[in-house]
Amino acid sequence: MPLLNNTIDILKLLDKSNCKECGMPACLAFAAAVFKGQKNLQECTHLDQSVIEEYGVKEPLSTPSSEITEPIDDLKEKLKKIDFAEAAERLDAKYQDGRLTIKVCGKDFSVDHEGNFYSEIHIHTWITIPLLNYIINGAGKNPTGEWISFRELKRSMDWYNFFVHQCEKPIKKIADSYTDLFEDMLHLFSGKRVSNHYESDISLVLHLLPKLPMLVCYWKPEDGLESSLNLFFDKTANDNINVESIYSLGTGLVTMFDKIALRHG
Repeated sequence: MPLLNNTIDILKLLDKSNCKECGMPACLAFAAAVFKGQKNLQECTHLDQSVIEEYGVKEPLSTPSSEITEPIDDLKEKLKKIDFAEAAERLDAKYQDGRLTIKVCGKDFSVDHEGNFYSEIHIHTWITIPLLNYIINGAGKNPTGEWISFRELKRSMDWYNFFVHQCEKPIKKIADSYTDLFEDMLHLFSGKRVSNHYESDISLVLHLLPKLPMLVCYWKPEDGLESSLNLFFDKTANDNINVESIYSLGTGLVTMFDKIALRHG
């Protein structure tokens, strides 16, 4: 039987329709549950029987320790060696009282040398892992204002389809359903209006991290043409963070948008 070594291997087998027929909120959540042994592949109603027979799993594929907590532990060990004063200057952050404070989507998040996080809003792994990567590995290059697509980022091809299905398409759906609220949501996360790139109806820049801007361009439906949404990143993005963290921040942003839309839409 072929081995499925992580959540992404399992996700690649799914159609990523997020139909929820398996009882999970999204295909990514189902894939994670299969990896942890909490779900079986055959619970996906969209999989061909041949795929189930080839990859079907009845036993957990991993140890009880989560694939997500393992890199956090490694990153926290590396964090202990970081000079926070230097990091603050390098990353456009603040260092005070033993804590490094960095804005994520316009909101303050602080971390100490032991890897403890502090914020007035909910702290989740979609924030903590990218934030630790940014602190430890970020080169601190200033954005140039030259925008590129996710596909053009280094090592993006393994993640491109996931990014489209888990980030761009869900954000487009929210924009289509709650167009006026969508622009307000972008402003809520400190989105800054810019000149209309590509002649889009909405052009705002969100700073996922201080030196990781993301340009959101949305075209409203018009004259029988379907709406469109694209996300762009500064060409220095890979110098400041890895593509996996960019994907994580994107999916986290979708989660927050969904919650706001359900509450105020």
